[in-house]
Amino acid sequence: MEENRSFDSFFGTYPGADGIPMRGGAPTVCVPNGVGRCVKPFLDPNGLVDSGGAHGALAGRRDVDGGRMDGFVRVTDRQLIRECRRNRQSTACSRLRRPNVMSYHDASQIPNYWKYARDFVLQDHMFEPNWGWSLPAHLWLVSGWSAECRDPYRPSTCTTNLGHGPIAPLRRHRTGPAFGWTDLTYLLHRYHVTWASYVQKGAAPDCLTGPIDCYARLKGPSTPGMWDPLPDFTDVRQDHQTAAAQESLSRFYAAAADGSLPNVSWVTPDWADSDHPGSPVGAGQAWVTRLVNAVMRGPDWDRTAIFLAWDDWGGFYDHVRPPVVDAQGYGLRVPALVISPYARRGHVDHQTLSFDAYLKFIEDDFLGARRLDPRTDGRPDPRPDVRENEKILGDLVKDFDFRRQPRPPVLLPLHPR
Repeated sequence: MEENRSFDSFFGTYPGADGIPMRGGAPTVCVPNGVGRCVKPFLDPNGLVDSGGAHGALAGRRDVDGGRMDGFVRVTDRQLIRECRRNRQSTACSRLRRPNVMSYHDASQIPNYWKYARDFVLQDHMFEPNWGWSLPAHLWLVSGWSAECRDPYRPSTCTTNLGHGPIAPLRRHRTGPAFGWTDLTYLLHRYHVTWASYVQKGAAPDCLTGPIDCYARLKGPSTPGMWDPLPDFTDVRQDHQTAAAQESLSRFYAAAADGSLPNVSWVTPDWADSDHPGSPVGAGQAWVTRLVNAVMRGPDWDRTAIFLAWDDWGGFYDHVRPPVVDAQGYGLRVPALVISPYARRGHVDHQTLSFDAYLKFIEDDFLGARRLDPRTDGRPDPRPDVRENEKILGDLVKDFDFRRQPRPPVLLPLHPR
């Protein structure tokens, strides 16, 4: 799981995808910049380092603006807009002509990501499961919900929260769990399905940019806590699985090499390799490529599915209005890829998807379709719905063709031209 990119910002010009509306090779959409003009999406001339934009829950709704998809510049660049209105000759006005949230990248700048799309599966309707920023998205990735719990040992006290609230329990329970509802590892552990969350040691996320202040001091300087929330789930601690919830990245590479990868793995970068605005895209692409190459070189390749996605849109422009499944989402589109020896070659998957589809795939593949459902999972919590059962949600199995022999690896250079 990489960070903070909209679908249009990475694959908006990918052939055959639902990308930036174009006519004659030029964008037909134009987003108001707050000072009487509008800005069309443009190829980022600086290449690989972005500033991004506001991406909290409220920012997401304002970006979408009732389906008009025109709030991106106004939401992120409010200060520039105020300065430009005061002085039309200011540098703020010139910056509003090319705001970073309207920029995009293409195959010339992120060639490996585009190569994976050409050789495997690109999903062009993967929506963030929730409105908002990193922590809710990563909570949803492993549990199908984002909540705050008054008492993390009593799931009944948990209520939906997409804002800053989950940070407060981390402060109150500095040595104890913070998230009391049920995550997927509870079922994996119960039914003896092996799993691990591999974490790259490095700078904690969102210390330099993001919707909240850095809280690295709460978890130490070398663990990106909001991107790997599993160690703070009550059930993980009660099942004595905290070690599996924060394995080192070196152990991932060792397991890939000797064929001992668990059934289910989550892999989390540090800030520098995350594609998060402020860190070089080339570094994130190289980090992902190194992971994929490691699996492809190992003995597990012919029975592996790699799902690559970005946790939220990072404030960047996207033209597709998110569908509504409940009060929490969906949020905006993010890039997503399926890399596997059985993935359909060069396929663009137009199904409506969200991170709930990953939970559904794992539950169907390893748990006999058992769901994170308070009525059946043996650990009831008050989640408002079971997202895996939404009728609108697509099925990741359709991205595979198991009638064919497994395809050989596609090893890519870490630093392509």
